[in-house]
Amino acid sequence: MTEVWGVALVALGGLLVGGAVSAWKSSRALAAALAVCALPAAGAGALHLGYFGG
Repeated sequence: MTEVWGVALVALGGLLVGGAVSAWKSSRALAAALAVCALPAAGAGALHLGYFGG
């Protein structure tokens, strides 16, 4: 079950990065907020999958 959470968090990070790229031209504040949210999501997913010393 841990792998499912890891993959889901990495996927969520990818969606947030895509939203940040999409919103960059219209609202840089929103894009920055999405990027800030994407980093912990992807990082937590990588930790759940054991990429950083797990």
